[in-house]
Amino acid sequence: MPGTDLSNLDRSDLDLSNLDLTDFDLPSGSASALSDTNCHALLAATESVSKLKVFVLAFAVILFNSVGNLSLAWGMKHVGEAMALNPLGYLRAMLNPYVAFGVVLLSLWLLTRMALLSWADLSFVLPLTGVGYVLAAVLGTLFLNESVTRVHWAGTLLIFAGTAMVGSTNQRTCETSGVQR
Repeated sequence: MPGTDLSNLDRSDLDLSNLDLTDFDLPSGSASALSDTNCHALLAATESVSKLKVFVLAFAVILFNSVGNLSLAWGMKHVGEAMALNPLGYLRAMLNPYVAFGVVLLSLWLLTRMALLSWADLSFVLPLTGVGYVLAAVLGTLFLNESVTRVHWAGTLLIFAGTAMVGSTNQRTCETSGVQR
């Protein structure tokens, strides 16, 4: 039906799942109807991933990142030479077992984060894994004898509060008719 004007139809009357819309002249604003179909396909593909699995993987991401950074920082503080532009110093530093362990954990962090991003939206993952900043501040204080000011702790608590808020939302979102799922 080329040239058909669809602007007078109610969106609830349209079932787009079985239609090929490439033959229609869609009025402006109807592009979201096409993206709704793509969104439904994306939701169906990740429907089997439960929220519990997402939170378990998020916990692994947070743990790998925090402990990996702690190990890396501990090792670099005990390397004995300041790093500069010379790459040989970095290669020697990687021979330190703490640095090597940190690199392994941070590699695992990257892989688990990639998996997590395939299961949940970036807007869900980033704030949720932001709780790693809280854990990093605690680990730095406990194991590296770093001093953390009250303002730093207040900011850390704000990150934690934001993480709790984001964690209570849906892991996948799609926009349909102006409503978030």
